[in-house]
Amino acid sequence: MPWFEPLLYPFSFIYDGVTKVRNRLFDTGYKKSVSFSIPTIVVGNLSMGGTGKTPFVEFLIRLLSDFQSICTLSRGYGRKTTGFILADEDSNASQIGDEPFQIYSKFKPDVAVAVGEDRVMAIPMIIANLPSTDLILLDDAFQHRYVKGDLNILLTTFQKPFFDDRVVPVGTLREARAGAIRADIIVVTKCPEDFDESTKNFYQREIRVYNSHAKIIFAGLKYGEPVSLVNPANHKLNEVILVSGIANDELLRREVSKHYEVKEVFTFSDHHHYKISDVKNIAKSVRQNSNSAILTTEKDAVKLKDPIFREYLAEIAIFALPIEISLSKGDSQWIKDKISEVVKEKGYIREN
Repeated sequence: MPWFEPLLYPFSFIYDGVTKVRNRLFDTGYKKSVSFSIPTIVVGNLSMGGTGKTPFVEFLIRLLSDFQSICTLSRGYGRKTTGFILADEDSNASQIGDEPFQIYSKFKPDVAVAVGEDRVMAIPMIIANLPSTDLILLDDAFQHRYVKGDLNILLTTFQKPFFDDRVVPVGTLREARAGAIRADIIVVTKCPEDFDESTKNFYQREIRVYNSHAKIIFAGLKYGEPVSLVNPANHKLNEVILVSGIANDELLRREVSKHYEVKEVFTFSDHHHYKISDVKNIAKSVRQNSNSAILTTEKDAVKLKDPIFREYLAEIAIFALPIEISLSKGDSQWIKDKISEVVKEKGYIREN
């Protein structure tokens, strides 16, 4: 335990108290949650981040794209704008946020992407602008209780499950563990391939202390082949300069080290706004390691592609490493069937 941790207890106690009062106001109806005619699926977590929300939203998009017209809605964390924005060809990461822009870049035009701090106002605007929408995926909205989702999916990592965490600033939880009771599905993400049945049973028992009804699913991460963004002279990817701005880069480092020689690592905070000085330092490292390429995450890649960095990264090979959620066929089908059931029960009919 760090020597300063006891000093944080009063602040954690206060934060915990405030969030408990807020949740109590929603539970008793003093604060109102709004339901919409259009089916809404909430994806979120109890912790501050790093649970794999964006890969999971992308998993849902792939899972459901054959029978739904989907729009994702998030706050657009880290963007330099405010208000409701519907992504289009002129959008960039600064305008709508890195993760929404990543989703838009990968799935346009089949999936619509919207951002807005006030989801209660944003959802009617989606319906008005995109009347063909059948389903809205609310990204990072587990604490946004002003909207009553039709299905609440809670993510927690295998490495730091919510039942082994504490409220900020002592831990990383945005609210007490008891908040897990609101989840209909709890997904343990970033599971190792080789964890045994006894470990799975332990996690299930610990989760059941806080939620006795949710479906519990265990999911891994699957890394794809690096995608070339800029590849002068067909650069071969052997030595890399690893660049990331994510909540926790431990698994990323481990995965990359299995396949490539990592010459240097640049680790930034989650949703980092890259500055020219950052890019200059990265480019300098590539020049000092002449056989190296930049390897980064998909959400960092959309920011490094900003035209303001073009002159500094010109003629440098840049690759993005795709990450996908990995579930068993049975669990994937169960989620698909559950969402189909929710949509049918909702009886949502589009207005012509």
